[in-house]
Amino acid sequence: MPTFTALTTLPGKAAAETLGAAMEHLDPEPTGVGVFEVEDGSGLWEVGGYFTQPPDDTALTVLATAMGAKPFVVSELPETDWVAHVRRELAPVEAGRFFVYGSHDADKVPQVCEPLLIEAAMAFGTGHHGTTLGCLRALDRLANAGFVGQNVADIGCGTAVLAMAAARIWPNPVLASDIDQVAVDVATSNVSANGLQGRVHCVEAAGFDHPGLLNASPFDLVFANILKGPLIALAPDMAHHLKPGGYAILSGILNEQANDVVAVYAQSGINLHNREEIVDWTTLTLSRNLP
Repeated sequence: MPTFTALTTLPGKAAAETLGAAMEHLDPEPTGVGVFEVEDGSGLWEVGGYFTQPPDDTALTVLATAMGAKPFVVSELPETDWVAHVRRELAPVEAGRFFVYGSHDADKVPQVCEPLLIEAAMAFGTGHHGTTLGCLRALDRLANAGFVGQNVADIGCGTAVLAMAAARIWPNPVLASDIDQVAVDVATSNVSANGLQGRVHCVEAAGFDHPGLLNASPFDLVFANILKGPLIALAPDMAHHLKPGGYAILSGILNEQANDVVAVYAQSGINLHNREEIVDWTTLTLSRNLP
């Protein structure tokens, strides 16, 4: 069955949500509608719908004009086995000592590495995205410099690849949290697939707001691979839950946003230790000031 997409952009969250709601009533009806902020600092939002029949061009034009949006771009997607496609296209990723791979590439795992199995269907968090890759490289740099994480947390863990990487190289259990229960379930499944049960504990939490995290605090290393806004909001809690001299590895930050994040964390006594840009994304390694 063919799939058609209709995509547009416009400024402002409220207008985008209104347009998305209006698209739900089109004839033919979309099978799904998405409203997403474009993470490039432009203030634009993307609104898109999926259809099993060609959408009504006239109706789309009326909606775009009424909401001040750009004209919709309508495309027909080829029928594709996306998981098989991703498996073909996503090669294993090497990040220092870490080797992130899908089960279809199990025969490619080097004898000397720290292997991390993440299935290709979970593309964000496999290491191919600049944010995850940057965090793995930052972890590798700290370990190469002699740092040993005694008490590590991964906030907004997604696939839990970062928590598992820490658990691979250091003996103490790692705490991983995500605000979304589906992500927690995925993370727990990945932990089992990597034989790290009892070494990585996954919980549902917003930031540090969970008894397990609060009881384990303060941490000597915290990962937070999320987005600029949540990272800035997290800064005061990070200062409270990070040991003096401890490290925070932050990503999900566009290159042009990095200085803002650095400045906000400096106000909380957490200062820049290292930064790396990978394509459009920056990973920051910060350290909390000693007393």
